[in-house]
Amino acid sequence: MDFTFTEEQQAVVEAAKAVFADVVPDGVPSPALTSGAVAEDFDRALWSRLADADLLGLLIGDEHGGVGLDAIALCLALRESAKVLARVPLLEHSAATWAVQTYGGEELRRRVLPRAGRGELVLTVAAHGRTGHDPAELAVTAQRDGDTWLLDGLQTAVPWAQNSDRAVIPAHTPDGRTVLAIVPRDHEGITQAEQYSTSGERLAQLHLAGARVAASDVIEAEGAWDRLRDLLATGTCALALGLGEGVLRMTGEYTGKREQFGHPVATFQAVAVQAADRYIDLRAMEVTLWQAAWRVSTGADGALPAAGDVSVAKIWASEGVRRVVQTAQHLHGGFGADTDYPLHRYHAWAKQLELSLGPAAAHEEALGDLLAAHALG
Repeated sequence: MDFTFTEEQQAVVEAAKAVFADVVPDGVPSPALTSGAVAEDFDRALWSRLADADLLGLLIGDEHGGVGLDAIALCLALRESAKVLARVPLLEHSAATWAVQTYGGEELRRRVLPRAGRGELVLTVAAHGRTGHDPAELAVTAQRDGDTWLLDGLQTAVPWAQNSDRAVIPAHTPDGRTVLAIVPRDHEGITQAEQYSTSGERLAQLHLAGARVAASDVIEAEGAWDRLRDLLATGTCALALGLGEGVLRMTGEYTGKREQFGHPVATFQAVAVQAADRYIDLRAMEVTLWQAAWRVSTGADGALPAAGDVSVAKIWASEGVRRVVQTAQHLHGGFGADTDYPLHRYHAWAKQLELSLGPAAAHEEALGDLLAAHALG
């Protein structure tokens, strides 16, 4: 298997590095020191630069003004964004455009995708829990009523809901299917309640009471939600990898400068061994990420569905990002708790990513179920 990136994918990396080069990761106060949201909106100026660099249309076809690339390209951009804790809904927006591009009707694609690629229309996904085991994923129901659908239920922890224009809401039908409704933020029958993430960012609880959605704004394709969830989970693994790499770089720079007993602490065996262990974690996170992103991108046939590779990537990302930030806090000493130093923000974001991915044990169980099902084949 060749994981060499194509010229187009490498160009995405260079474009992302240029856009995120001047982003300050500690530009938002720590949620531990503030009450309520850390900011009312995401970074709109950065969002405009992402649009100008065509990074909002990575998964949009060129017929709708996009770049027409794949999940690997998106993960490369997300990796760079997480190194500086970029406060933009790049993952959710891109995943939503992918769902519309892949499964939406032509009229829906024409209405949504060109504006989304230009950053004029901001999209999010109401995906609480990316483990595949969360009962909240069954919290919204959809009932067909002529040329419309009626949505009822409660969806919690929706990211960027207050600042996006439309949300992709998974809803379950009486016959056991899952449909995806693309709903405006201020749609009749939907109310929002404020929530906050572990990192201090704004979330929302959506209460749907007889929200009527046109059939043209509902994606009914079989398997669309499962594939969208796999894409979201893989993108979250990319964020964990980028964050971990940023933290390990910070730790290397700090331990290389701080001296004890006349020597940089990085030269001490105990410090070097801990840093080396975290480097191994990051490389394992990286290889499992690209395996999952490749499977999500290509739908490649194999012994297991893409969900198996995604589960492996989530195991490493969830455990690995926690170990990386904990080791960084330890090796930074008192600086690790200094709120004038950006490490505390990385720690808060890492915890949020870990919680979003879910516990490794749940993914190990899911992987075991897949293996058992294949063995019984």
